[in-house]
Amino acid sequence: MSMPGAVAYGIIWGIMAIGVFITFRVLDVADLTVDGSMATGGIVLAVLVKNNVNIYLAIVIAFLVGCLAGFVTGIFHTLFGIPAILAGILTQLSLYSINLRISSKSPNVPVNAMNIKNIMITSGNNTKSIIVGLIFAVVLIALLYWFFGTEFGSSVRATGNNQAMSRANGINTRFNVIFGLVLSNGIVALSGALYAQYQGFADINMGRGAIVIGLAAVIVGEVVFGKIFRNFALTLVSVVIGGIIYYIVQNIVVWMGLDANDLKLLSAVIVALFLGLPHWKGKFASKTVKNKKEVNA
Repeated sequence: MSMPGAVAYGIIWGIMAIGVFITFRVLDVADLTVDGSMATGGIVLAVLVKNNVNIYLAIVIAFLVGCLAGFVTGIFHTLFGIPAILAGILTQLSLYSINLRISSKSPNVPVNAMNIKNIMITSGNNTKSIIVGLIFAVVLIALLYWFFGTEFGSSVRATGNNQAMSRANGINTRFNVIFGLVLSNGIVALSGALYAQYQGFADINMGRGAIVIGLAAVIVGEVVFGKIFRNFALTLVSVVIGGIIYYIVQNIVVWMGLDANDLKLLSAVIVALFLGLPHWKGKFASKTVKNKKEVNA
């Protein structure tokens, strides 16, 4: 993979990571639906493009189908009382069969790259792909920044911060959790639609490990830019940059000779290290303070 290709991949997966950020950081919910909803977005778009549906309409439909997947997870979690992580797994498993149905039982659906008018991003033109991906990312971040600044958006954020207090203040936390899952998986499906165009096909397994890559982008962005980007919009920007950094690092590691089959292992190690970093920093800081107190005593 070339460096421009790594940047294009990073932007697309950075958009997916924004969806993960909404559940992981805003709602404080562990949602594994994304591994299925990303593939759903890609397959829906590929099937629609194959049937000569306008690319813009196909992207909107892919987004809405992803929203529906999030809605199912939300219903499982809130109305059935199933823990969020298990609810996401159930939806993810269901989506595998549903995706096969959508693709007429074909595990791989090609996107007709020869129809240039119906393709927005392609690996054959990384410059165009980067520009289009950035446009999607900027528009998405602007819309989310506006939304989470509204009264309803603020209530969604409050639900993630403290559900008990939110309920005490009359906020419908059940609805807000469902809405957050809907929005998150819609964004993930959108990135799946872009990803299918970029790689030229949609695969039934294209979303496998998406949650790990999404978390990696979120954590890398927070660790690198957390003390600089405190504004909500800039935090979302850091998530996209985290996705780019992740793929650039991955590209460099592969270039240095790592077996491509070990990339999932690399992703898990990166996420584990960055997730553990705040914990160790906190322990180090508390130990330093303790030592200072002992010296002063």
